[in-house]
Amino acid sequence: MDLHKNSRAVLGCFLILSAFFSNASANFVFSVSHKFNGRDGRSLSELKAHDSRRHGRILAGSASSVDVQLGGDGRPSGTGLYFAKLGIGTPSKDYFVQVDTGSDIMWVNCITCTTCPKKNDIGVKLTLYDPKGSSSSNAITCDQDFCTSQFKDQPPACQPGMPCSYDMTYGDGSETVGYFVKDNVQFDKGTDGSVVFGCGTAQSGQISKSPSALDGIIGFGQANSSVFSQLAASGKVKKQFAHCLDNVRGGGIFAIGEVVEPKVNDTTPLVPGQAHYNVVLEAIEVGGEVVQLASHVFDTGSITGTIIDSGTTLAYLPQEVFDPMMQKILAKQPNLQLRTVDDHFTCFEFSNNVDDGFPLVKFNFNNSASLTVYPHDYLFQLKGDVWCSGWQSSGMKSESGDSLTLLGDLVLSNKLVIYDVENQMIGWTDYNCSSSIKVRNEKTGAIDTIGAHNLSSASVFTVGRLLLTFFLLISAVF
Repeated sequence: MDLHKNSRAVLGCFLILSAFFSNASANFVFSVSHKFNGRDGRSLSELKAHDSRRHGRILAGSASSVDVQLGGDGRPSGTGLYFAKLGIGTPSKDYFVQVDTGSDIMWVNCITCTTCPKKNDIGVKLTLYDPKGSSSSNAITCDQDFCTSQFKDQPPACQPGMPCSYDMTYGDGSETVGYFVKDNVQFDKGTDGSVVFGCGTAQSGQISKSPSALDGIIGFGQANSSVFSQLAASGKVKKQFAHCLDNVRGGGIFAIGEVVEPKVNDTTPLVPGQAHYNVVLEAIEVGGEVVQLASHVFDTGSITGTIIDSGTTLAYLPQEVFDPMMQKILAKQPNLQLRTVDDHFTCFEFSNNVDDGFPLVKFNFNNSASLTVYPHDYLFQLKGDVWCSGWQSSGMKSESGDSLTLLGDLVLSNKLVIYDVENQMIGWTDYNCSSSIKVRNEKTGAIDTIGAHNLSSASVFTVGRLLLTFFLLISAVF
C-alpha cells in the first residue's frame, strides 16, 4: 500500500512456516496460493518487514461472478501472502502474481529484465513476460489516457510514441521500474479481459530475492488503475468482492460479485475519496471494557480513517492505543513472564487454552458495526507452550506526521469480509471459511456457489528440516 516510504525493515532469527493445499476448480476462477513459507529463513522481524513493504505500496452490466482459488493462512507463524495463477497474452502463458487489496496496479517481470528473479523456493515456476511474444500486446504511450491519469497530466518530457513508465519504491527500499502495456489476462475458466499492467524491467531489494519471488503483483485496490477496477469498468465483473481467510485449516474463499448468502449485517461506510479501504474506528473494548483513550486518537484528520488491508499480516496501532490495550489484555494473566522476540513480538509461555485465558477484543466502527477478535486469532503459537502477540505498535506516520492504524489478517481471519466498492461500504461476519458462500451472477441471473479452496505449494521435507532449525534458534530465548 502506498502509505509512505519510510517504514522500517528489520532482520532477525528464522521464522519457519509452510502450508499444504489441494487443487480445486470452479466457474471463472484464477488459482490463488498463500505465501510466506519461510523456506528462505525468514524471521519474525522479517514478517514485519514484509508488512512494512506493503505499507509503502498504499496502490455493472453483464458482470459474472468470479471464484478465486485460495490457499495458505494468515497466522503470523504461518503464511503471509496470497498469489494467483493468471494466463497472460496470446498465446496464453501462466504467471504467478501476489493478490494485493492495497495495490492499485498490476505488474509482472519483463523479458528484458536482468535483475528480476527467475526461480524461487515456493513451488511455482517463474516466467518473464515478453510483449513481443504476445500477438495481443500493445504498448501504452505517455500521451494515452491511462498514463496521463496516473500523472494527472502528461508525464515530464513526454514525446509522441514514448512508453508510459512507472517507478514504485516500497517501504523496505525494494523498487520496481518498467513501463505499461495492455494485454489479455485469462482466468481459469476461459473468461478474460484486456487490461493495462506494468512490464517490469528492473527490480531491487527483497522483491528480487529468489526464495520468495513471484512473477509480480495484481492489485485489488479501488483506484481506476487496478485490474479489479478495469474489469469492473468493462462490465466483466461487479465492483464488489469478498474474502474469508481460514487460518485454522488454511485457504478459504475469495469471490468477485455480490454476496447474497450469508447476509452481512455489520457494515460501515468507507471514508470517501480514498484509494484504500479506510473506515472510521470509534472505540476498542477488551473483555467488555472500553479502553480509555484520548478523544482525538481516532479522528480521521489527514489519516482519513483506519485502513483495512487483507494483504498485511499483523495489526498496527498507534502507540497511545497499543499500550493501554495490551495492558488490559495481559491483566488477566499477571504472572506471565514476558519475553521480547526479534525486538517486536511480546511472547510468553502459557499451557492452557488461550481462549479461556485471554479476553476478546472488539473494534467498534461508525454505523454501529463491531468486529470481534478472538485470542486464538491475535495470539500465535511458536512452539509447544510458547505464544506471541500479533498486535504491534505501528511506528508508522502519514506524511503529515499522524499515527496510522492498520488492521490486517490478524483481525480479518475467520470472517467473511465484503468490499462493496459500488456502494462504498465494507462489512463482515464471523463465518466458517472452509464452507461456501452464494454470489449473484449478473450475467446469467443464477446464484453461484463459491466454495473454499486450499492450494498446495510446500514439501514435507523442507518444512520439517526448517522447523527444527527454528526451534533450535528460539530455544535460547525460552
